[in-house]
Amino acid sequence: MTVIRHFGATGRLGKGAKDILGRIDQGIDTGVISVISLMEIMYLAEKHRINITLNETIDIIGRSSNYTIAPLTAAIVKQAQEVYFDELHDRLILATAIHLNVPIISSDKRLTKLATVQVVWN
Repeated sequence: MTVIRHFGATGRLGKGAKDILGRIDQGIDTGVISVISLMEIMYLAEKHRINITLNETIDIIGRSSNYTIAPLTAAIVKQAQEVYFDELHDRLILATAIHLNVPIISSDKRLTKLATVQVVWN
């Protein structure tokens, strides 16, 4: 997950992802993080599979006016009905991006095959 790599300073980021995250960090652009991504961070941190906690992530977001958290709304859940993806969390993240008309920053090659959302990585 890109947020984990960026905030935890671990793992590789694609050039496009690095450029956009740099623009967000500089205040040129705004980043939107789905509350579903926060749920995944909570889960992975509890399982000791990542090096950043949910609280650390929320603290980073809270210290920056360049990031916002997108809540899960009924409209996004309705949008998810139109999104066909095998994993529920990713399906809700996709629906959030489509609903807000924002690109997704991800290395997941399965997402790049979808015509419904712009995916940025390389």
